[in-house]
Amino acid sequence: MRNALRSLWAEPKAPNNPGIVWWDRWLVAALIVGSVTEGLLRDDVAGRPLAIAVAVTLAFILLWRRTHPLAVTAIAFGSILVLNLVTFLRADPSIGLYTSVFVLLIPYALVRWASGGEIVIGLAVVVAGYTTGIAVDFADWGEAVGAFVFAMSPVLIGAAVRYRAHARSRDRDQAILKEREQLARELHDTVAHHVSAIAIQAQAGRTLAAINPEAPVDALQVIEEEASKTLEEMRAMVGTLRNGEEPDLAPLPGVADIARLASGLGRTPRVEVELSGSFDDMAPSVDVAAYRLAQESITNALRHARNATAVEVSVEGDGQYIKLTVRDNGETIRGPGPEPGFGLLGMSERAKLLGGTLEAGPRPERGWVVTAVLPKHGTGS
Repeated sequence: MRNALRSLWAEPKAPNNPGIVWWDRWLVAALIVGSVTEGLLRDDVAGRPLAIAVAVTLAFILLWRRTHPLAVTAIAFGSILVLNLVTFLRADPSIGLYTSVFVLLIPYALVRWASGGEIVIGLAVVVAGYTTGIAVDFADWGEAVGAFVFAMSPVLIGAAVRYRAHARSRDRDQAILKEREQLARELHDTVAHHVSAIAIQAQAGRTLAAINPEAPVDALQVIEEEASKTLEEMRAMVGTLRNGEEPDLAPLPGVADIARLASGLGRTPRVEVELSGSFDDMAPSVDVAAYRLAQESITNALRHARNATAVEVSVEGDGQYIKLTVRDNGETIRGPGPEPGFGLLGMSERAKLLGGTLEAGPRPERGWVVTAVLPKHGTGS
């Protein structure tokens, strides 16, 4: 109920309002022809010229029922209200044509396209117009209530359609947000790892240049390899995102590829990887997530672990879960910890999406530890 009221009060988004479409012109033309024909051929029409003029005017303003719903409602039902009051006070026959039933489109358009404040004002005019019309032709209360309910039914239909449109819009926005978050995680996890390796090798090459003239050459070779990997992954990601191009169907990295993260990172800190247990029946999404979590954890250790000499990566698989643990032996800074960055946020999101958990924090003795537990079949929502 709260969402329904919120959707009624919210301003409709421009893409949802098509404005004047081509078939509106054909509809209005048909209604004008029908109103004129009925007005000329019917013998029992009261106030024939006025009835035809009112019907033609109301049909014509239907063209703007989406772009200016409140103005159209005010003109249409304001005119109806005045005619009803004149008819009631003078006890004249009711002025109107059967084809004028098309005015039911106007309350629908009001609730479908207007803002919340406009709907309140417009509905007041609509109710006044309908009430006076029913009073003019009053027969009994049952007929009066039935006529009012029928006349107001387009309001309920418009509200339902508006709510569904807003629900679809919310779902679309949430889907876009999830895709953006997933893309941000992929960019961060893949690129940050290789760029960190490049930075470490560049620093090592500059430091060892004076001692070992061959050190910069080795560092440059590693930098070239890491840069090539970065470009390959970026091209694959961009190729997937571009419209009209087939995505790269190369196999995604998984647990079996975690050992490769230790290569090309230099001697200090060294990265040691240990795999134990069974990983055969893992869901592909869990396999990739475990690799990305290990990749980001190693990257964080290389970038932030002060004076660390080793990074230990342990992956254990049992019947239902896999457990990933990444430890380093860097110096632990006492006091408040640093604010979590996008890396830890993305890691937590990955684990949560698969129904797993992730914890990260300083070790009691020294260094930092990241522990992730993921269900093998990815039972998360």
